[in-house]
Amino acid sequence: MEEILSIITKNENETMLVGEKLAKTVGKGVVFTLVGDLGAGKTHFVKGFVKGLGSDELVTSPTFTLLNVYEKGKVPVYHFDMYRLEDISEAQELGFEEYFDLKSLNGIVLVEWPQKVDGLIKCPHIQINITNIDSNTRKIVIASEGGNV
Repeated sequence: MEEILSIITKNENETMLVGEKLAKTVGKGVVFTLVGDLGAGKTHFVKGFVKGLGSDELVTSPTFTLLNVYEKGKVPVYHFDMYRLEDISEAQELGFEEYFDLKSLNGIVLVEWPQKVDGLIKCPHIQINITNIDSNTRKIVIASEGGNV
């Protein structure tokens, strides 16, 4: 994993702003993984990201639906939350592998809790690591994983 950038945010709005600014730098065919404890700010990051693509859609955590799709921005966003899955086989049974084929991906994928489906995401991707420093402050580390992204 090659670190690209490290940022400290002091509130939810700043975390969302990081996502918003990052979204403005990428096109379709990119996969992001979001790693962090419960309440770290992964979904807030996604809210900003979706906004950065020009969408005003309400972004919610897909914990119970596993996948939310946001289509009103410049490219579709596929927002996964793998928290409730036991392992990679459940994700494969649901057909999630197709979202990680960069040649056919027509949007951007963001995956919360990728460690729950270790081995599913084989393509090069960008990992967003969000760490709680205190109740409001977060450290966001952006890194490339698995080759050029």
